[in-house]
Amino acid sequence: MNVIDQRVTELVDPRVEIELLADGFVFAEGPVWSFRDSHLTFSDIPADTMYRWNERQGVREYRKPSNFSNGLAYDKDGALIACEHRTRRVTRETPDGLETIVDTYRGKRLNAPNDIVLASDGSLVFTDPHYGLGKGFGGPAEQEQPVRGVYRIPPSGGEPELLVADFTGPNGLALSPDGGALYVADTEEFHIRAFAVASSWALSGGDVLIDLPREGEGVPDGLKLDLAGNIYSTGAGGIWICTPAGELLGQISVPEVAANLAWGDEDGQTLYVTASTGLYRVRCKATGQVPHAPARRA
Repeated sequence: MNVIDQRVTELVDPRVEIELLADGFVFAEGPVWSFRDSHLTFSDIPADTMYRWNERQGVREYRKPSNFSNGLAYDKDGALIACEHRTRRVTRETPDGLETIVDTYRGKRLNAPNDIVLASDGSLVFTDPHYGLGKGFGGPAEQEQPVRGVYRIPPSGGEPELLVADFTGPNGLALSPDGGALYVADTEEFHIRAFAVASSWALSGGDVLIDLPREGEGVPDGLKLDLAGNIYSTGAGGIWICTPAGELLGQISVPEVAANLAWGDEDGQTLYVTASTGLYRVRCKATGQVPHAPARRA
């Protein structure tokens, strides 16, 4: 681990070692942990496959084809939500199969929903960049939306609301523990932006909170928060940790290009990392902020 500020040692043991759980994937992404069933579900986008892992059985194929799924989440009712590149939609898993939550905005197809997060009011907020339009990741397909935006799906469903329209490559996103801040990684710009969220879902601010380092392999992609609001973002060389104020604290090194991450295990103190061909985990001292998890204290 690369310690930049000693405060990071209160979040992660500097002697920690990252553990490889499974490999052989093409490009693993979008992990989400089920606290009810103690398993991790994640996507392998180019393989058009969704996998599930648990401690006892290891990895098994869960959904194939997956419509080139990427980011995954659970909604307020515990249903699995997926961002699908090929179909350019957000889906919900039901006992009767998949249902489309949203696939258009103002009559035009979405670009390729990428990552998604549950809000405390039951809304789902997702990013819609262009990456899934490329060959091998769901495309080739043409972009119909004039922007690469961030959208909100109301708890009751229906037409999504465009929250932000000025991103180059919106990707990973997370809401603060109190719901008052939204953080979004812009992969193309190598930075994370922070927005203040009003009760009406009006956003303000949007300034760059932190520019992440560019040296090494990897880009800002998936991000998560702990209960204290610290940010854990994939990037060059691994996972970068910074404070809610944008101060860089340290880096957890990952042997491959890290794409996304999710808090898991019963105590919410393990980070599961999807990194190119491998699935990894690393134990932390911090407890993760997970919208669908049982209530926890920092």
